[in-house]
Amino acid sequence: MEITLEQARALDAVARLGGFAKAALELRKGHTGVIYLIKTLEQRLNLKLLDRTGYRARLTPTGNLVWARCQKVLEAEQGLVQLCREIASGWEPNLTLVFDGIVSIEGGLKALAQLEKQKVPTRIALFTEFLGGVEQKFTDATADIMVSVLPPEHLKLTRVDLPPIRALLVAHRSHPLTKGRQVFSERQLREHVFLTVRGSDQRLKLSTHGLDRNSMVHLSDFHAKKTAILNGFGFGWLPDYLIRQELRRKELRVVNWEAASEHVHFPKLYHRGDQFLGRAARLFVDRFVEEVERCGTK
Repeated sequence: MEITLEQARALDAVARLGGFAKAALELRKGHTGVIYLIKTLEQRLNLKLLDRTGYRARLTPTGNLVWARCQKVLEAEQGLVQLCREIASGWEPNLTLVFDGIVSIEGGLKALAQLEKQKVPTRIALFTEFLGGVEQKFTDATADIMVSVLPPEHLKLTRVDLPPIRALLVAHRSHPLTKGRQVFSERQLREHVFLTVRGSDQRLKLSTHGLDRNSMVHLSDFHAKKTAILNGFGFGWLPDYLIRQELRRKELRVVNWEAASEHVHFPKLYHRGDQFLGRAARLFVDRFVEEVERCGTK
């Protein structure tokens, strides 16, 4: 049992327009041609789709059900045609991006805004993860591009270097760890709440990684972490681009401890080297790199 697209179009036109004559005009077919398509459809399905007893042909209850499915088939056909047009034009149908949450999203959003201005037909999905979760999401979502501070462990990818991110170990000016010029020891740091974003990763080589902490609080993102620290709750690492004003106003201060209070991350943009980048992906990469380099020179 098969239903052709021509039959589906004929049933759709008759149902929407209320008759064979109008359907024939829309489909640019003869009146008898449309009648034949509906008749052969009914015969093939062994179902009565139209009630022809009145002045106008009307869909039977069964006809309404079949018409609804025919509409979905025609919508799918249009989607397929549009997809093929987009691919032929060089625009990929979908673009999936995964960012590490420590990387400023501003450059990514500005790059996406440029794509929006150009009315790019590509559907874009943007995800934020942290550390090892970035590569995991990249793999699970079969993403096209990821921006990560950790090198991928299991994938061979093409990379683009991005400006470094400086992270500082900070606390609020009212916090005991920012009082005076004392250099704090590991024992003294363990007495205070350490704030982190979804854990850590030894590949970061942070000076606090091996610190045995009595109290640790995991937060959802760096903005939540910043808010907690500004409220005098705990201490932790924050990217300097996020706290420049607070450092200038001395609301936040660097914790002076015997190990390093500063760490530099080297984020990179990765994409699959064996996969052709479509026009939207290439445009995004170009705009994103421009934006982050511009921000890095400020």
